[in-house]
Amino acid sequence: MKPQSFTKPFYIFFILLPYGISVGFATVTLPYLLRQNEFTVETTAFITAIGVSAALWRFLFGPIVDLTFSLRKWYGLSLLLCISSLLALCFTPFTIKGELLLIIFVFVSQIAANILMLPVGGIMANRIATNKKGMASGWFQAGNLGGVGLGGGAGLWIATHYNVHAAGIVLCIASLLCALPVLLIEDIKYNKENTILSAIAKMLIDIFSMLKVPIILFVVLILCMPIGTGAASNLWSAIASDWHVNANTVALITGTISGIASIIGCIAGGFISDKWGNWIGYFGSGIFCALITVGIAMFPYQPMVYIIGVLLYNFGMGLINAAFSSVILYAIGKHNAATKYALLSSLGNLPVVYMTSIDGWAHDKYNSKSMLSIEAAAGILFVLISVIVLNRMKSKNLVPAIIE
Repeated sequence: MKPQSFTKPFYIFFILLPYGISVGFATVTLPYLLRQNEFTVETTAFITAIGVSAALWRFLFGPIVDLTFSLRKWYGLSLLLCISSLLALCFTPFTIKGELLLIIFVFVSQIAANILMLPVGGIMANRIATNKKGMASGWFQAGNLGGVGLGGGAGLWIATHYNVHAAGIVLCIASLLCALPVLLIEDIKYNKENTILSAIAKMLIDIFSMLKVPIILFVVLILCMPIGTGAASNLWSAIASDWHVNANTVALITGTISGIASIIGCIAGGFISDKWGNWIGYFGSGIFCALITVGIAMFPYQPMVYIIGVLLYNFGMGLINAAFSSVILYAIGKHNAATKYALLSSLGNLPVVYMTSIDGWAHDKYNSKSMLSIEAAAGILFVLISVIVLNRMKSKNLVPAIIE
């Protein structure tokens, strides 16, 4: 039998950057441009939430990725789809009359980005050594959040200094260059001997078997809770005027510098998960995110509060997202990895969608500080509930050290 070939965890960072870049345009560049074109914060939040909701449908494409072509071929196909859909969004008029078209294209672009994530999840499950999966999760989320920050910030700067068309072209070229390390990773082929029906039957048995395990049901539940959702990050550019911050500062802080802060947070989060375990990594990061969020709400509306607050918030997002991926890898094992990763990570995006909409409602109903306080309170409440349940499960020996 051929020995299993492992790859370097930091390759994951580069091959996921195109996903982050696409999401960054939808959650950083797009909200700012919408606000500049007379869209309300609530409407902006709704359009952004529609884009983010594409992640909820990720699980539908998981079986297709697992049962057809190799993972590297799927990565290449999804990359092309991601780039073409991002360009289509950039050439759509940013006007109130064109709202429906904007909604359609932002949703399609994020569907494409989410398909791209699936083969990367499969590569992590099969090409990363077990003792390095926490670090790989950190690099994975560094590509996610770093791409959002770097891509979104660069997209906003180019769009405001030149035009949105130029922003789309530059971001697409950057995505192609970032994807090159996938050529250094040994491909993972699907089993051609299985028929589609038999493969689907085996896959469903595998998934249902997974869901019968108490600790995995617990993981499913905590992924649906509003713990460290980062929902406010989808609106930082839209509400920046409350802190009297100009466009250049927004592009720099919510973009490039936040991307760096997120990357540092992701690497730290991956280290914490490997060193002290998934539960300390996940719930500890959730509490950190909530404290930073409520801290921003406590200080006055001043540019420096926005700058420091957003950077710390994005560092926290790095921590929680690295722990998020590590928890999922803990739960899915190695069989049908793309499908199971898609399923659990899709559920993990549910709280991002509903909290983004709640944040937009809270802002327009009250103000930015109330919005942040509500998000923080929800996070703290559900961390406390989860820790109580986890401790009871541990007392009954229902928490295995690792799941194969």
